Amino acid sequence: MSVSVQIPDLIPVMPEIVVTLAAVILLMLELVVKNKNSLGIFAIAVSGLSLYILPQCQGETFGGMFVNDTVSSYFKVIFLINLFLTVLISLRYMQREKAESGEYYGLLVFATAGMMIMASARDFIVLYLGLELMALSTYILAGIKRDDLKSNEAAIKYFLLGGFSSAMLLYGISLLYGLTATTDIFKIGEFLKGTETTPALLFAMALILAAFSFKIAAAPFHMWAPDVYEGAPTSVTAFMSIGPKAAGFAVIANVFFSAFHGLRADWAPLLIIISITTMAVGNILALTQTNIKRMLAYSSIAHAGYMLLGIIAGTEQGLYAMMTYLLIYAFMNMGAFGIIVLMDKGDELKDYEGLAKSRPLVAALMLVFMFSLTGIPPTAGFIGKFNLFLAVVQAGYTWLVVVAVIFSAISAFYYLRVVMNMYMKAMSEEAALSPSPFLSLALGIAVFAVFAIGVLPSLVIG
Repeated sequence: MSVSVQIPDLIPVMPEIVVTLAAVILLMLELVVKNKNSLGIFAIAVSGLSLYILPQCQGETFGGMFVNDTVSSYFKVIFLINLFLTVLISLRYMQREKAESGEYYGLLVFATAGMMIMASARDFIVLYLGLELMALSTYILAGIKRDDLKSNEAAIKYFLLGGFSSAMLLYGISLLYGLTATTDIFKIGEFLKGTETTPALLFAMALILAAFSFKIAAAPFHMWAPDVYEGAPTSVTAFMSIGPKAAGFAVIANVFFSAFHGLRADWAPLLIIISITTMAVGNILALTQTNIKRMLAYSSIAHAGYMLLGIIAGTEQGLYAMMTYLLIYAFMNMGAFGIIVLMDKGDELKDYEGLAKSRPLVAALMLVFMFSLTGIPPTAGFIGKFNLFLAVVQAGYTWLVVVAVIFSAISAFYYLRVVMNMYMKAMSEEAALSPSPFLSLALGIAVFAVFAIGVLPSLVIG
C-alpha cells in the first residue's frame, strides 16, 4: 500500500521561513563571532531581503490556515521596517549600555517572525503560536540588561501581566471552539452568521478583545506600558512601542472583521468605550510626566485609542486608514526614541533644556518628531490623523471624531512642552551625544519619511 504525503506550498510562508532561519543562525553565530555589530548588520540584511521577497509570496497554505494577502503584507512591511530601524539605533546604544549580546539581535528577529505569523494567521492556533513567539522574545528583551534593576522589574511585570492576557486569550478561544467546533477564523464567521447571540459567545468575544487590548496597550489594560517602557532599554522600548502594537491591530482587524463581523452591533459600542477611555488615559496622564520615556508610553496608549477608531468604523476605508496611521506612527515614534538614544542623558524632560543652543540639529529633529506626533502639518502625523478621522466621519461617527480631536489638542501640551524646553529655556549644561553612522541613518530615514508622507501623502494612501 502506497501512502502519498502532500507537501504544502511554502511560497506564501517564505518570508517567515527566511526570518526564522536567520534568528536561529544569529543565535548560533553569537557563540563564535566576537564583533556583535556584525550580527546586527546581518539582521539588517535579513530585514531587507524579507522586504524584497515579500511582494512575490502572495497566496495561502497549510489548508488556508496561513494567508499572505495584501493586508497582511502591509503589516509585515511595518514589522520589517521596525526591525530595520531598531537594529540601526541599537548598534552603538547596546555597546554604550554594556548590554551588547548576540542573542539580543536574535530575539529581535524571533519577535518579528512571531508578528509576521500573527498577521497572516487565519486560524486561532496559528495565531497563538505567533503571539507566543513574539511575546516570549519581547519579555526577554525587556530584561536584557541583566544587572539593571529597572530592566529586571520591567521584564517581570511584562511577563506576569502578559501571561494573564495569554490565559484570557486561550480561554476565549476554547469557548469559541466549544460553540463553533472550529478554530478557523473564516469558518467561525460563517457559523456565527446564522446563530443567535448567546452570553457564552459574548464572553468569549470579550476575553479575546481583552487579551489583544493588552497587546496594543489600550485602557484599562494599559497598566504595564509606562513601567515597562521606562525600565526596558530605550532601543527595546522603541521596538515594543511599534511592533507588538501593529501585530495586535492586525489580529483585531482580522478577527473582528472576519470571525465577529456578524456581531458588530455588540462589539462596536464596547470598542467605542475602550477607545475613548484609552485616549483620555493616555493624553491626560501624559501631561504630568517628567520622564520622557514614560511620556511617550502614555502617548503610545493615546495613539492606540486613535487607531481603534479605524476598527470601529467597520469599513475598508477605516481599516486602510488605521494601517496607514500605523506605518506613519512607526517612523515618527522611532525617530523620537532615536533622539533619546542619541543623547547620553535623554530620559528626563529637563535634559532637553536649552538643547537648541548647544545642539541645534538634534533639537530640530526632535521638533519635527514632536510636531508629527501632535499632528501638525506638513508632517506625516497630520496626514495620518486626517485620513483616519475622515474615514470615521464617512462611517457616521462624527461625534467620536470630535472627541478624538479634543484629546489630540490636549496632546499638543505635552509634546510641545518638549519643544519649549529645547528652545525657550536656559541651558544648564551642554548635552553630550553618542552619535554613530547607523543611528544617523535611522534618524535620516525617519525624518525623510515624516516629511515625504506629509508633503506627498499619495505615497502611502491609495
